[in-house]
Amino acid sequence: MTESERMAPEALRSARAEQPKVRDRDLAAALGISEAQLMAAHVGHSAVRIVAHPDLIVPELEAFGPLMGLTRNESCVIEKTGEYRNYAGGGHAAMVVAEEIDLRIFPSQWVSAFALERETQAGAQRSIQVFDAAGDAIHKIYLRPQSNAEAWSPLVDRMRHEEQAEDLQVRPRAPVEPPLGNPARAEDLREGWAKMTDTHQFLSLVSRLKMNRLGAYRLAGEPRARRLETGAVRRTLEAVARNGVPIMIFVGNRGCIEIHSGPIHRIVETGPWVNVLDPGLDLHLRGDHVAEVWAVDKPTRRGPAVSVECFDPDGALDTQIFGMGKAGPEALAAWQAVVAGEPTFAGSSQAAV
Repeated sequence: MTESERMAPEALRSARAEQPKVRDRDLAAALGISEAQLMAAHVGHSAVRIVAHPDLIVPELEAFGPLMGLTRNESCVIEKTGEYRNYAGGGHAAMVVAEEIDLRIFPSQWVSAFALERETQAGAQRSIQVFDAAGDAIHKIYLRPQSNAEAWSPLVDRMRHEEQAEDLQVRPRAPVEPPLGNPARAEDLREGWAKMTDTHQFLSLVSRLKMNRLGAYRLAGEPRARRLETGAVRRTLEAVARNGVPIMIFVGNRGCIEIHSGPIHRIVETGPWVNVLDPGLDLHLRGDHVAEVWAVDKPTRRGPAVSVECFDPDGALDTQIFGMGKAGPEALAAWQAVVAGEPTFAGSSQAAV
Protein backbone atom coordinates (compact mmCIF):
# COMPACT_ATOMS: atom_id res chain seq x y z
CA MET A 1 0.00 0.00 0.00
CA THR A 2 1.41 3.40 -1.01
CA GLU A 3 1.29 6.51 1.17
CA SER A 4 -1.50 7.95 -1.01
CA GLU A 5 -3.57 4.76 -0.70
CA ARG A 6 -3.30 4.51 3.09
CA MET A 7 -6.39 5.43 5.08
CA ALA A 8 -6.47 8.85 6.73
CA PRO A 9 -5.95 8.96 10.52
CA GLU A 10 -9.61 9.78 11.09
CA ALA A 11 -10.67 6.71 9.10
CA LEU A 12 -8.23 4.55 11.06
CA ARG A 13 -9.67 5.78 14.34
CA SER A 14 -13.17 5.01 13.06
CA ALA A 15 -12.11 1.50 12.09
CA ARG A 16 -10.68 1.00 15.58
CA ALA A 17 -13.89 2.25 17.21
CA GLU A 18 -16.06 0.02 15.03
CA GLN A 19 -14.10 -3.12 15.93
CA PRO A 20 -13.18 -2.69 19.61
CA LYS A 21 -12.62 -6.40 20.27
CA VAL A 22 -10.14 -6.93 17.41
CA ARG A 23 -6.53 -6.83 18.55
CA ASP A 24 -4.50 -3.86 17.31
CA ARG A 25 -2.03 -6.14 15.53
CA ASP A 26 -4.78 -7.97 13.63
CA LEU A 27 -6.69 -4.80 12.79
CA ALA A 28 -3.56 -3.10 11.47
CA ALA A 29 -2.81 -6.09 9.25
CA ALA A 30 -6.38 -6.09 7.91
CA LEU A 31 -6.06 -2.36 7.14
CA GLY A 32 -2.74 -2.83 5.36
CA ILE A 33 -0.67 -0.78 7.80
CA SER A 34 1.74 -1.45 10.65
CA GLU A 35 0.60 -1.54 14.24
CA ALA A 36 2.71 1.54 15.01
CA GLN A 37 0.90 3.48 12.28
CA LEU A 38 -2.41 2.54 13.87
CA MET A 39 -1.09 3.89 17.18
CA ALA A 40 0.09 7.09 15.51
CA ALA A 41 -3.40 7.71 14.12
CA HIS A 42 -4.58 8.09 17.73
CA VAL A 43 -2.00 10.74 18.68
CA GLY A 44 -3.83 13.72 20.12
CA HIS A 45 -6.79 11.51 21.00
CA SER A 46 -5.99 8.42 23.09
CA ALA A 47 -2.24 8.28 22.41
CA VAL A 48 0.84 10.42 23.02
CA ARG A 49 4.07 9.76 21.18
CA ILE A 50 6.94 9.42 23.66
CA VAL A 51 10.70 9.04 23.35
CA ALA A 52 11.61 5.50 22.43
CA HIS A 53 14.96 4.87 24.13
CA PRO A 54 14.96 2.23 26.89
CA ASP A 55 17.41 4.29 29.00
CA LEU A 56 14.69 6.92 29.32
CA ILE A 57 11.60 4.71 29.53
CA VAL A 58 12.51 1.66 31.58
CA PRO A 59 13.95 3.30 34.75
CA GLU A 60 10.71 5.31 35.01
CA LEU A 61 8.67 2.11 35.25
CA GLU A 62 9.89 1.24 38.75
CA ALA A 63 7.57 3.93 40.16
CA PHE A 64 4.50 1.97 39.01
CA GLY A 65 5.12 -1.16 41.05
CA PRO A 66 3.62 -4.25 39.38
CA LEU A 67 3.11 -4.01 35.60
CA MET A 68 2.46 -6.52 32.85
CA GLY A 69 5.17 -6.82 30.21
CA LEU A 70 4.35 -8.40 26.84
CA THR A 71 6.83 -9.51 24.19
CA ARG A 72 5.96 -11.39 21.03
CA ASN A 73 7.04 -12.58 17.63
CA GLU A 74 4.96 -13.96 14.78
CA SER A 75 4.24 -17.24 16.55
CA CYS A 76 4.68 -16.81 20.30
CA VAL A 77 3.56 -14.31 22.97
CA ILE A 78 4.70 -14.06 26.58
CA GLU A 79 3.04 -11.89 29.25
CA LYS A 80 4.61 -11.52 32.69
CA THR A 81 3.40 -9.46 35.65
CA GLY A 82 5.95 -8.02 38.05
CA GLU A 83 8.14 -5.02 38.83
CA TYR A 84 10.62 -3.43 36.42
CA ARG A 85 13.69 -3.21 38.65
CA ASN A 86 17.47 -3.46 38.31
CA TYR A 87 17.73 -1.86 34.88
CA ALA A 88 21.21 -1.85 33.35
CA GLY A 89 21.67 0.18 30.17
CA GLY A 90 24.09 -0.50 27.36
CA GLY A 91 24.79 0.67 23.83
CA HIS A 92 24.31 -2.75 22.22
CA ALA A 93 22.20 -4.46 24.88
CA ALA A 94 20.41 -3.48 28.06
CA MET A 95 18.56 -5.57 30.60
CA VAL A 96 16.03 -5.75 33.38
CA VAL A 97 16.78 -8.49 35.89
CA ALA A 98 14.06 -8.75 38.50
CA GLU A 99 12.27 -11.67 40.08
CA GLU A 100 9.41 -11.68 37.57
CA ILE A 101 10.36 -9.21 34.82
CA ASP A 102 13.52 -10.44 33.09
CA LEU A 103 14.36 -8.73 29.78
CA ARG A 104 17.20 -8.45 27.30
CA ILE A 105 16.78 -5.24 25.32
CA PHE A 106 18.44 -4.12 22.07
CA PRO A 107 18.14 -0.31 22.00
CA SER A 108 18.91 0.19 18.30
CA GLN A 109 15.58 -1.47 17.48
CA TRP A 110 13.51 0.87 19.70
CA VAL A 111 12.38 3.38 17.06
CA SER A 112 8.95 4.68 18.10
CA ALA A 113 6.87 4.52 21.27
CA PHE A 114 3.43 5.60 22.46
CA ALA A 115 1.61 6.06 25.74
CA LEU A 116 -1.92 4.83 25.10
CA GLU A 117 -4.97 5.39 27.29
CA ARG A 118 -8.07 3.52 26.14
CA GLU A 119 -11.50 3.06 27.70
CA THR A 120 -12.64 -0.55 27.95
CA GLN A 121 -15.52 -2.36 29.65
CA ALA A 122 -13.19 -2.89 32.60
CA GLY A 123 -12.26 0.79 32.78
CA ALA A 124 -9.24 2.78 31.61
CA GLN A 125 -6.46 0.69 30.08
CA ARG A 126 -3.08 2.41 30.08
CA SER A 127 -0.04 1.07 28.25
CA ILE A 128 3.34 2.00 26.83
CA GLN A 129 4.00 0.39 23.46
CA VAL A 130 7.36 0.28 21.69
CA PHE A 131 7.88 -0.46 17.98
CA ASP A 132 10.74 -1.07 15.55
CA ALA A 133 11.48 0.66 12.25
CA ALA A 134 8.91 -1.50 10.43
CA GLY A 135 6.21 -0.56 12.95
CA ASP A 136 6.15 -4.03 14.55
CA ALA A 137 5.69 -4.23 18.31
CA ILE A 138 8.86 -4.85 20.32
CA HIS A 139 7.54 -4.63 23.88
CA LYS A 140 4.34 -3.49 25.56
CA ILE A 141 3.87 -2.49 29.19
CA TYR A 142 0.37 -2.45 30.73
CA LEU A 143 -0.73 -1.00 34.03
CA ARG A 144 -2.47 -3.52 36.25
CA PRO A 145 -5.10 -2.85 38.96
CA GLN A 146 -2.35 -2.93 41.59
CA SER A 147 -0.11 -0.48 39.67
CA ASN A 148 0.52 3.04 40.96
CA ALA A 149 -1.69 4.91 38.47
CA GLU A 150 -0.62 8.28 39.91
CA ALA A 151 2.75 7.83 38.18
CA TRP A 152 1.11 7.75 34.73
CA SER A 153 0.58 11.44 33.90
CA PRO A 154 4.00 12.59 35.17
CA LEU A 155 5.70 9.90 33.09
CA VAL A 156 3.81 10.85 29.93
CA ASP A 157 4.66 14.52 30.46
CA ARG A 158 8.37 13.80 30.94
CA MET A 159 8.57 11.35 28.04
CA ARG A 160 6.54 13.37 25.51
CA HIS A 161 8.21 13.44 22.08
CA GLU A 162 8.46 16.77 20.29
CA GLU A 163 6.82 15.17 17.24
CA GLN A 164 3.09 14.54 17.78
CA ALA A 165 1.90 13.92 14.19
CA GLU A 166 -0.96 11.52 13.43
CA ASP A 167 1.04 9.69 10.77
CA LEU A 168 4.26 7.69 10.94
CA GLN A 169 6.78 6.63 8.32
CA VAL A 170 7.95 3.02 8.54
CA ARG A 171 10.47 0.93 6.63
CA PRO A 172 9.81 -2.40 4.90
CA ARG A 173 10.07 -5.31 7.32
CA ALA A 174 13.41 -7.13 7.10
CA PRO A 175 12.89 -10.69 5.82
CA VAL A 176 13.68 -13.67 8.04
CA GLU A 177 17.10 -15.08 7.23
CA PRO A 178 16.62 -18.62 5.91
CA PRO A 179 18.55 -21.51 7.49
CA LEU A 180 22.20 -21.04 6.59
CA GLY A 181 24.77 -23.80 6.87
CA ASN A 182 28.26 -24.24 5.50
CA PRO A 183 28.93 -27.94 4.89
CA ALA A 184 32.60 -27.25 4.10
CA ARG A 185 33.03 -26.04 7.72
CA ALA A 186 31.00 -28.80 9.38
CA GLU A 187 33.96 -30.22 11.28
CA ASP A 188 35.02 -26.75 12.38
CA LEU A 189 31.50 -26.27 13.72
CA ARG A 190 31.56 -29.50 15.70
CA GLU A 191 35.06 -28.84 17.06
CA GLY A 192 34.23 -25.27 18.04
CA TRP A 193 30.96 -26.41 19.61
CA ALA A 194 32.77 -28.98 21.76
CA LYS A 195 35.12 -26.28 23.08
CA MET A 196 32.35 -23.88 24.19
CA THR A 197 32.35 -22.82 27.83
CA ASP A 198 29.29 -20.51 27.70
CA THR A 199 26.07 -20.60 25.67
CA HIS A 200 26.65 -17.01 24.52
CA GLN A 201 29.65 -18.20 22.50
CA PHE A 202 27.41 -20.14 20.13
CA LEU A 203 26.21 -17.29 17.91
CA SER A 204 29.73 -15.92 17.58
CA LEU A 205 30.90 -19.37 16.49
CA VAL A 206 28.25 -19.88 13.83
CA SER A 207 28.60 -16.31 12.56
CA ARG A 208 32.34 -16.79 12.11
CA LEU A 209 31.63 -19.95 10.11
CA LYS A 210 29.09 -18.13 7.88
CA MET A 211 26.10 -19.97 9.35
CA ASN A 212 23.08 -19.15 11.51
CA ARG A 213 21.37 -20.96 14.37
CA LEU A 214 19.02 -23.29 12.48
CA GLY A 215 21.53 -23.99 9.71
CA ALA A 216 24.10 -25.00 12.34
CA TYR A 217 21.64 -27.31 14.10
CA ARG A 218 20.83 -29.06 10.84
CA LEU A 219 24.49 -29.48 10.03
CA ALA A 220 25.93 -30.48 13.41
CA GLY A 221 23.63 -33.44 14.04
CA GLU A 222 23.67 -35.65 17.12
CA PRO A 223 24.69 -35.57 19.90
CA ARG A 224 24.78 -31.76 19.81
CA ALA A 225 21.49 -31.19 17.94
CA ARG A 226 18.68 -33.74 17.62
CA ARG A 227 15.56 -32.93 15.65
CA LEU A 228 12.31 -33.75 17.48
CA GLU A 229 8.73 -34.15 16.34
CA THR A 230 6.73 -30.92 16.04
CA GLY A 231 4.51 -31.91 18.98
CA ALA A 232 7.54 -32.01 21.26
CA VAL A 233 7.09 -28.46 22.55
CA ARG A 234 3.54 -29.11 23.77
CA ARG A 235 4.52 -32.45 25.32
CA THR A 236 7.57 -30.87 26.96
CA LEU A 237 5.47 -28.13 28.55
CA GLU A 238 2.96 -30.71 29.74
CA ALA A 239 5.70 -32.92 31.21
CA VAL A 240 7.44 -30.17 33.17
CA ALA A 241 4.09 -28.90 34.45
CA ARG A 242 3.07 -32.39 35.51
CA ASN A 243 6.37 -33.12 37.25
CA GLY A 244 7.01 -29.67 38.75
CA VAL A 245 10.27 -29.17 36.83
CA PRO A 246 11.40 -25.50 36.82
CA ILE A 247 12.39 -24.15 33.43
CA MET A 248 13.41 -20.98 31.60
CA ILE A 249 11.29 -19.90 28.61
CA PHE A 250 12.69 -17.30 26.18
CA VAL A 251 10.42 -15.41 23.76
CA GLY A 252 11.82 -12.60 21.68
CA ASN A 253 12.09 -10.45 18.61
CA ARG A 254 14.80 -8.17 17.24
CA GLY A 255 14.33 -5.60 19.99
CA CYS A 256 13.50 -7.52 23.16
CA ILE A 257 13.71 -10.98 24.72
CA GLU A 258 11.47 -11.75 27.70
CA ILE A 259 12.24 -14.65 30.02
CA HIS A 260 10.19 -16.71 32.45
CA SER A 261 12.10 -18.64 35.11
CA GLY A 262 10.41 -21.16 37.37
CA PRO A 263 7.74 -23.85 37.25
CA ILE A 264 4.64 -23.75 35.09
CA HIS A 265 1.32 -25.34 35.95
CA ARG A 266 -1.71 -25.00 33.67
CA ILE A 267 -1.42 -25.98 29.99
CA VAL A 268 -4.49 -25.37 27.81
CA GLU A 269 -4.94 -25.94 24.07
CA THR A 270 -7.29 -23.54 22.29
CA GLY A 271 -7.57 -24.11 18.56
CA PRO A 272 -4.03 -23.87 17.17
CA TRP A 273 -2.71 -22.22 20.34
CA VAL A 274 -0.80 -24.01 23.11
CA ASN A 275 -1.19 -21.85 26.22
CA VAL A 276 0.40 -21.63 29.64
CA LEU A 277 -2.15 -19.89 31.88
CA ASP A 278 -0.66 -19.31 35.33
CA PRO A 279 -0.95 -16.44 37.81
CA GLY A 280 1.46 -13.78 36.58
CA LEU A 281 2.34 -15.69 33.40
CA ASP A 282 0.57 -16.20 30.10
CA LEU A 283 2.35 -17.90 27.21
CA HIS A 284 0.70 -18.45 23.83
CA LEU A 285 2.37 -20.52 21.09
CA ARG A 286 0.87 -21.11 17.65
CA GLY A 287 1.33 -24.86 17.37
CA ASP A 288 0.47 -24.79 13.67
CA HIS A 289 3.41 -22.43 13.09
CA VAL A 290 5.93 -24.89 14.51
CA ALA A 291 7.85 -26.40 11.59
CA GLU A 292 11.00 -27.71 13.31
CA VAL A 293 11.86 -28.54 16.91
CA TRP A 294 15.41 -29.27 18.09
CA ALA A 295 16.89 -30.62 21.29
CA VAL A 296 20.22 -28.82 21.63
CA ASP A 297 23.14 -29.52 23.96
CA LYS A 298 25.68 -26.72 24.49
CA PRO A 299 28.65 -27.30 26.82
CA THR A 300 29.34 -24.75 29.56
CA ARG A 301 31.67 -24.51 32.57
CA ARG A 302 28.75 -25.55 34.76
CA GLY A 303 27.75 -28.53 32.64
CA PRO A 304 25.55 -29.05 29.58
CA ALA A 305 22.90 -26.45 28.76
CA VAL A 306 20.11 -28.47 27.19
CA SER A 307 17.31 -26.69 25.36
CA VAL A 308 14.22 -27.38 23.27
CA GLU A 309 13.89 -24.82 20.48
CA CYS A 310 11.20 -24.40 17.85
CA PHE A 311 11.21 -22.60 14.51
CA ASP A 312 8.51 -21.48 12.11
CA PRO A 313 8.38 -22.44 8.40
CA ASP A 314 10.58 -19.46 7.46
CA GLY A 315 13.26 -20.49 9.94
CA ALA A 316 12.45 -17.83 12.56
CA LEU A 317 12.98 -18.81 16.20
CA ASP A 318 9.65 -19.01 18.04
CA THR A 319 10.80 -19.91 21.55
CA GLN A 320 13.55 -21.62 23.52
CA ILE A 321 13.11 -23.66 26.70
CA PHE A 322 16.05 -24.42 29.00
CA GLY A 323 16.50 -26.13 32.32
CA MET A 324 16.83 -23.73 35.24
CA GLY A 325 20.42 -23.89 36.48
CA LYS A 326 19.71 -22.00 39.70
CA ALA A 327 17.23 -24.70 40.70
CA GLY A 328 20.08 -27.14 41.29
CA PRO A 329 21.42 -30.38 39.80
CA GLU A 330 18.34 -32.50 40.55
CA ALA A 331 16.07 -30.08 38.72
CA LEU A 332 18.46 -29.96 35.76
CA ALA A 333 18.62 -33.75 35.66
CA ALA A 334 14.82 -33.92 35.66
CA TRP A 335 14.71 -31.44 32.77
CA GLN A 336 17.29 -33.38 30.78
CA ALA A 337 15.30 -36.57 31.33
CA VAL A 338 12.18 -34.90 29.90
CA VAL A 339 14.11 -33.85 26.78
CA ALA A 340 15.80 -37.23 26.39
CA GLY A 341 12.39 -38.91 26.49
CA GLU A 342 11.16 -37.05 23.42
CA PRO A 343 11.30 -39.19 20.26
CA THR A 344 13.60 -38.20 17.43
CA PHE A 345 11.93 -36.86 14.30
CA ALA A 346 11.28 -39.75 11.93
CA GLY A 347 12.32 -37.80 8.81
CA SER A 348 15.78 -36.62 7.90
CA SER A 349 17.53 -34.33 10.35
CA GLN A 350 19.96 -33.27 7.67
CA ALA A 351 17.68 -30.90 5.79
CA ALA A 352 19.16 -28.74 3.09
CA VAL A 353 21.38 -26.00 4.43
